[in-house]
Amino acid sequence: MDELVMVVAIVAIIFVACPAVFLHYRAEFRKTKSISADDERLVDDLWKTAQRLERRVEALETILDKEAPDWRDDYTRGRPNA
Repeated sequence: MDELVMVVAIVAIIFVACPAVFLHYRAEFRKTKSISADDERLVDDLWKTAQRLERRVEALETILDKEAPDWRDDYTRGRPNA
């Protein structure tokens, strides 16, 4: 009798539990494969922030070009504070 219970349990695990677990995680993977609305908003916010920072850097470079025309040469020689 104990052998019969063990055989039924093994068959149930092999033919029911394993496919169920596999199908569950496959469905979860497909669900998370696409980008969510929150992630899309986050990427959009990060993009806008990067654009603003780029404009600020360009403005600072323009100011430095007018105030200290040779700052780029000093910086590329390894003397950013000279």
